[in-house]
Amino acid sequence: MSAGVRGAAFAAILVAVFALASLAGSWIDPSVDAAPEHGEEDMGDHDDPHGEDAAAASLPGLASAEAGYRLIPERTRFDAGSAILRFRIADSAGETVRDFDVEHARPMHLIVVRRDFAGFQHLHPELQADGTWEARADLSGGVHRAFADFSTGGESLTLATDLFAAGRFDPEPLPAPATIADAGDGYEVEIRTEAPHAGETTPARFIVSRDGNRLPGVEPYLGADGHLVALREHDLAFLHTHPEGEPGGTGPISFGVSYPTAGNYRLYLQFKHGGEVRTAAFTQIAEAAHAD
Repeated sequence: MSAGVRGAAFAAILVAVFALASLAGSWIDPSVDAAPEHGEEDMGDHDDPHGEDAAAASLPGLASAEAGYRLIPERTRFDAGSAILRFRIADSAGETVRDFDVEHARPMHLIVVRRDFAGFQHLHPELQADGTWEARADLSGGVHRAFADFSTGGESLTLATDLFAAGRFDPEPLPAPATIADAGDGYEVEIRTEAPHAGETTPARFIVSRDGNRLPGVEPYLGADGHLVALREHDLAFLHTHPEGEPGGTGPISFGVSYPTAGNYRLYLQFKHGGEVRTAAFTQIAEAAHAD
């Protein structure tokens, strides 16, 4: 075969190769427009396991930064036992925030609970001269979630971080739902509530008794008859609850609890009696939202 014929043949082969490459590229290049095959779906359109919408996905307590503010802990690793927790709140410029609004009688509430819901603590840190908040907590072995619940400039925020405590860790199972919870020293609390559903605010009433006798009332605590923290299982999303009535009432301690998704939740009621704050914990299971 002459050199000219060989060159022409080689050029024809190159043209064929490039044509095949272009065709193959149309199969694998996602930028190439093509009608989807029957049954194909955009994975981004799938509902997540909780059926969360954008609002539910941004619940308080899931992040350490929000709305231009950041929770900055001095340290997150400790030995099990008594620990001094120090942290500051920084603004979008990185400056330490020093001005806080008073909510529920305090400018800062620090909630600490192990990720299996054990060892619930509600602390009130003290603001230091340098803008750092400081509180003492008891940390058992394991991973704990610390929630800084505060308001600044009229904006309420709950920022959170994990704390790691070196020591023996025996994870506890989530307690089954029950209507009665022990609060220690003969105190018991009964919860009265309807079956909760996702996306709805469910009234929850708590009746406190001691040694089998219903108390006529409790002492005001944080500007109300009680304080309620609700956390979602697995991610520990923090639910804001709303106390009802004026402090010093004689009826049940009442709240409205908004469950954003179906799933398991742990509720911690705190009340004050005899000069001491006590805690009663309950498990609640929220069902799927009612059909429209």
